[in-house]
Amino acid sequence: MTDGNRMAGSALSFEAPFRTARRAIAPEWIDYNGHLNMAYYLVLFDQALDQLWEAVGLGPDYRKARGCTTYTAEAHIRYLREVKPSDEVIVTLQLVDHDEKRLHLWEEMRHAEEGWCAATCETLLLHVDQSGPKVAPMPEDLRARIDALAAAHAALPRPEALGRPMGIHRTKG
Repeated sequence: MTDGNRMAGSALSFEAPFRTARRAIAPEWIDYNGHLNMAYYLVLFDQALDQLWEAVGLGPDYRKARGCTTYTAEAHIRYLREVKPSDEVIVTLQLVDHDEKRLHLWEEMRHAEEGWCAATCETLLLHVDQSGPKVAPMPEDLRARIDALAAAHAALPRPEALGRPMGIHRTKG
C-alpha cells in the first residue's frame, strides 16, 4: 500500500484528495529561462497518476495480468506559477467523475513547503483492452476500487476551473 490509501477492515479507503510523495525538480528539467520546462509539468502529473494507479490496483501488474490499462484521451494543463530549480512539489489528484469506461481527474501541482498551486491538469482517461486495442468496461473488482476512490472524493469541492474552456477571453467595451 502507498501512503495514499489504507486497508480499513476489508474495504479499501483513500485520502481525499490523493496526495503524492514530495518530488524534487531534476536539474535537466530546467530550461533556458531558469524554470521548469513546460513539458516536465506533464511528466510530473503523469508520474503522480502512476502513484494513484498503483494505489487503486491499475498499475503495471494490472496491465500484465489483465491485458488492460488506461489511455489519456484529453488533457488540459494550466501553468499558474513558475517552479524553480530548488523547489520541491507534491501533486494532489481528485477523481471528479467516472463511468464503466472513463475516468475524469483533476490534479494540482503544489509547492511542497509553501503550498501555492503551480499548475493544474484536467484529464480524461479511457479504460482500454490492449488486445484491440479498444475502449472496454472495467472489471467489477477494479470498478469497486474506483467506486471507493470516488466515494472518498465525493465530499471534495469541485475545482473552480474544472471544464474551463481555453481561448482568448475578451471583455466587451
